[in-house]
Amino acid sequence: MVKQRGIQKFRTALLFITMLVVLAGCSTGTASNESESASAAGDSDTKVKKIIVGTGTQFPNVCFIDENGKLTGYDVELIREIDKRLPEYEFEFSTMDFKNLLLSLETKKIDLIAHQMEVNDERQAKFLFNDEAYNIFPNKIVVSQKNEEVKSIEDLKGKKLIVGATSNAAVLAEKWNAANGNGIDIVYSGAGEDTITQIKTGRVDATISTQFAIDYQNKAVDAQLKTVGDALSNSKVYFILNKDEQELKTKVDEALKAIKEDGTLGKLSTEWLGADYTVEE
Repeated sequence: MVKQRGIQKFRTALLFITMLVVLAGCSTGTASNESESASAAGDSDTKVKKIIVGTGTQFPNVCFIDENGKLTGYDVELIREIDKRLPEYEFEFSTMDFKNLLLSLETKKIDLIAHQMEVNDERQAKFLFNDEAYNIFPNKIVVSQKNEEVKSIEDLKGKKLIVGATSNAAVLAEKWNAANGNGIDIVYSGAGEDTITQIKTGRVDATISTQFAIDYQNKAVDAQLKTVGDALSNSKVYFILNKDEQELKTKVDEALKAIKEDGTLGKLSTEWLGADYTVEE
């Protein structure tokens, strides 16, 4: 009887020890899971935020597909440089037609536009522009290389100036005309190639553009154009974001300032655009 009681006590003790081991194992597992959960929560808190950048593929030297099928160009490589300097963000490109960029930003399919965008009242009412311009293009009168008569916008009185409808060039021409007796015959066109043809054939006398664009057209399609006179304006280019992306805007501006200060921006401009268009003329 005593022996049986001893065996029973031993079994009870053994069962108790086994339960302790099991419980200890459960506790260890729970602690481990909690630690993993805490670690996961910590990772979540420091998770890199993905930023979808809207850009195009049809703007030579700015955003285009190269011969190897790679998206590249000035705006694209600048975003990649900003990406390197902002480890808290990951920038991913979404390519589309230019006409779809603003709608995609408005509907939050993208977070930022990088496509040589300029400020105007309509855009400013809806969206947020960063503070640091990353291009400054002087807009000038453009004529045929053979034209020795037109040397400035004043020389266009009584002559035809072709500009794209609703373009910034059109705004410049209209403002100048309104202040100077509407002396210029403004012709509106939608296609850049048509503009070149009309100037070449003498149907119009001039247009308004930037040296970068003219250099490219002369090389690509033998446009035989030149810029003349002083700059009518300095066209500044920015990134566009949604109104609620103030923090991203601030970070992008900080990175852009650093990229300007260490000379990287000027090098990118010279590499892709043929000259340093990051300083005002």
